[in-house]
Amino acid sequence: MRKERRKERNEVVPGQRNAAGGAGPDRIADTTTTRPPYPTPSAEARLRYWFDTTLTRGIPALCGWLALGCLALVVPVSALLVWTDQRAPASLGARIAAVWRSTGQTMRLGGEVGPPLRVVLSVLLALIALLYVSTLVSLITTGLTDRLMALDRGRAAILERGHTVVLGWSEQIPTVVSELVAARTDRRRRVIAVLADKDKSAMEEGLPDTVRATGRTRVLCRTGRPADPAVLARVSPATADCVLVLPRDDPRDDAETVKTLLSLSAALGEDRRVRVVAAVRDDRHLAAARLAGGPRTTVLDVDDISARLVVDCARQPGLSLVHQELLDFAGHEFHTLRDPRLPGLTFEEAAGACPESIAVGIAHDDGTVTLNPPPAARFRQDDSLLVIARDEHSTRLSDLPVPHDPRALTHAPPPAPAPAERVLLLGWNRRAPRIVDQLSRRTPPGSTLDVAARPRAATAAAVRSAAEALAPRMPVRHHPGDPALRSTTDALDPTGYDVVIVLGPDPRPGRGDPDDRTLLTLLHLRAAEEESGRRVPVVTEMADDRNRLIAPRAPGCDFVVSGRLVGLLMTQISQNPHLTAVFEELLSPGGNTLHLRPAAHYVTTGRTTSFAAVAASAARRGECAIGYRSATAPDHGMRLNPPKARVRYWHARDQVVLIAPGG
Repeated sequence: MRKERRKERNEVVPGQRNAAGGAGPDRIADTTTTRPPYPTPSAEARLRYWFDTTLTRGIPALCGWLALGCLALVVPVSALLVWTDQRAPASLGARIAAVWRSTGQTMRLGGEVGPPLRVVLSVLLALIALLYVSTLVSLITTGLTDRLMALDRGRAAILERGHTVVLGWSEQIPTVVSELVAARTDRRRRVIAVLADKDKSAMEEGLPDTVRATGRTRVLCRTGRPADPAVLARVSPATADCVLVLPRDDPRDDAETVKTLLSLSAALGEDRRVRVVAAVRDDRHLAAARLAGGPRTTVLDVDDISARLVVDCARQPGLSLVHQELLDFAGHEFHTLRDPRLPGLTFEEAAGACPESIAVGIAHDDGTVTLNPPPAARFRQDDSLLVIARDEHSTRLSDLPVPHDPRALTHAPPPAPAPAERVLLLGWNRRAPRIVDQLSRRTPPGSTLDVAARPRAATAAAVRSAAEALAPRMPVRHHPGDPALRSTTDALDPTGYDVVIVLGPDPRPGRGDPDDRTLLTLLHLRAAEEESGRRVPVVTEMADDRNRLIAPRAPGCDFVVSGRLVGLLMTQISQNPHLTAVFEELLSPGGNTLHLRPAAHYVTTGRTTSFAAVAASAARRGECAIGYRSATAPDHGMRLNPPKARVRYWHARDQVVLIAPGG
């Protein structure tokens, strides 16, 4: 039956071919007649479609619809006003004219009445005026919008003089900007310009709250790649007071720092007077960065500085507090004093004439520094006095030295040979080989080093290479294991070592916070100390200073936050070029370095005396006493640059902070 009906409609059965061997045109024509008819659009849909089509014709259509819409509202309302007005004219023509005047005044069309030509001309003039005003307002609005958008994108140029330029965005940016704000020593307005390949809004939100309340200091963020000379010009580096080139978070990006220094050198020219401070993470790029920056550029090696700080704290627990105090602008730091009375004075005379600061060296005009000079060394014409003080205005020379009781001075016992030490290194990263090398050079003969690191092929090879290189000086043993696991630390018995160093993994994108594993290791060490009742000095390297606040700690623990300390060091050098040589010597194994020594070696303990007596006792031994560490005071009791005339009780376990020769 189905086939018969199809034949009656002259249809072709699907799959059936006609006599000519094909489906034939009959199938196509007949098939179309079987499709269901499309629904007829409603009048509302057709009207909406027609309206949408007219809107696509551009600005004239939009203006027309706007005019019609306004007339549809204004004309009826104007007519209602005229017809309800008791003073309206009685004739229909006069009322229509009144409606026209009201409509014209409302829509700014003139509203003139009279002959048709006069009405048309008045409307034309009104339209011309309206077009002019609208265009003018549009141009002003567009210009302001473009300007605001340019400022919001951070592409506007900064035309300042004597400002500070910070290039790049890394973990050091909060520290650097905060310290630059805190370092202002005058009352004039200062500007800090930050240029980085990052969104301006994201940069402003990424700055800490302490930076946002800057007082007279303004922080201006600009977006762009610092290595691009055209973009670099936005922050006017040639008229700046100093420029800081921050290290990248990834050591593989040090090449970008080198390129930024090349662009900066091209922008500043050969006769530049702008101080430039930069830093790299991989020492393989250190030589290239110094060549790119030129002779007036200071380039720091981040990994080398971090390794030296870790070893310093491992050798003398508590030194991290001294470094922190000297590097930030919140307490006492290095300053240079120029005084016309200095030429011809000996260093001993100048040091004795500083009642509110500590004299530690002589800063020469050529940029070099003599740290802890001999007492008889004399100042030349252009020399300055290097002091530790609260700020540069608090240092002054006094005519009379601060008196002290000579009976309180003691003689230090002869140094005894230091015993061999056992050092435990938990974790491994790219700075570990440098730390191990520094330890082998600065620990007593016969010392040993145990390394507990995760059992990876690359780590095992690095530990084995370090052990082979240090075999003559220090035996190195590798204990494969995860320091973040309690079983690893318990198997090593960390309380049996003289010092424990905890290193976290290298930060890498997508691997989370490297301090997470460090915190786990510190928890296990803290538990082991509580169970054994024995305290072991622990030196911890951390990536984020915020994690230091939540880390489990015990008395004698040191935290080295390499990113923050390097940022502090860069800021200090940018404000005082002489400090490059100062910190280079303080962090080197030889020369004059920082020390913590028993107070009993300098003054009689168990009695009261002034710090002037401690300074005098240290001076006769060729050392500079810059502070002390109280054994009974809370919060580690570290105090730098104490008033020399103030008298205090000296406990037998107090320590004196010194700048003295020796590693």
